[in-house]
Amino acid sequence: MRWRRTITAAVSVLALGALTACGASEGSTGKAAVPGPVSAADLAKVTLKVGDQKGGVQALLTAANLLGDVPYKIEWSTFTSGPPLLEAASAGAIDLGRVGNTPPIFAAAAKAKIAVVSVATSNVEREALLVPPDSPVKDVASLRGRTIGVAKGSSAHGQILNTLRKAGLSTKDVQLSFLQPSEAYAAFTQHRIDAWAIWDPYTAQAQLDAGGRAIADGRGSSNGLSFQAASTAALGDAGKNAAIKDYLIRVVKAQKWADTHRAEWAKAWAQGTGLRLDVAQKSVDAGRDLPTPLDDTVVKSEQQLADAFGEDRTLPGKVDFASFVDRRYGLELEAVRSNG
Repeated sequence: MRWRRTITAAVSVLALGALTACGASEGSTGKAAVPGPVSAADLAKVTLKVGDQKGGVQALLTAANLLGDVPYKIEWSTFTSGPPLLEAASAGAIDLGRVGNTPPIFAAAAKAKIAVVSVATSNVEREALLVPPDSPVKDVASLRGRTIGVAKGSSAHGQILNTLRKAGLSTKDVQLSFLQPSEAYAAFTQHRIDAWAIWDPYTAQAQLDAGGRAIADGRGSSNGLSFQAASTAALGDAGKNAAIKDYLIRVVKAQKWADTHRAEWAKAWAQGTGLRLDVAQKSVDAGRDLPTPLDDTVVKSEQQLADAFGEDRTLPGKVDFASFVDRRYGLELEAVRSNG
């Protein structure tokens, strides 16, 4: 696969109006102080540093035509998976980015300086455990003693943990080979690993190009959540706080657009990232991210996943996921999600 590492900027001089007022919404945890409003002139001076992943938000916003009037600059950086993205956010190298359900848990265990600020759900059937087409492995239980490729701390790591538990196994009964997706794809096609825990669009690529066969998916083992997570430094900065709010509203609008324009989104995604159209279309047709409230149900589900990692002794101690949740944008995002 050919992927471009993108660092681009989108600039506009549109006055903000309501978006310059960034007071705390009900439920804000106060992990980072909520700054006061900023003027349109000050917002125009802001550069929002956004972390992205393969087939990510930049392509989505572009396809939905939601980058043309951005009243601040955006600098994009592409990461291989969620864990290094959140490391960059915690270090202040980026301001926010989209990750799956597991990276924030590992970041919380490491006391990272981040908070999740919005959430979406996706089709858990596309979080797959794949084996090569000629593999003798027929089910998860047959993986005992075998090697599974997975990106450490990624959503696939959480999925494989719960998938193994459902089959009466633990991570101690298999050999986890911690590989980033591009490395894992090569290992998978060369039969250097017996199975691969992965998400779309890699799932679609492996199925279409390498004949990958799914022996399990995320049903019953994944909550299908993905998060926008921001650095606490950015959340405490007045200009970036305002930019993040505007950016998240655009993401919600784009997610809703993509769900009703799947053919257009698949074509734009393929063109913008180098995906083959059939791979992009397969991923899109299965259902991509849809916005959902960052409520207590989400926090409880993530806490259960964190506790499962703790019981597996993958994490050094207990994680209080709620302490890494900031709901300051909740009311505005819910209004967009509900009303368009």
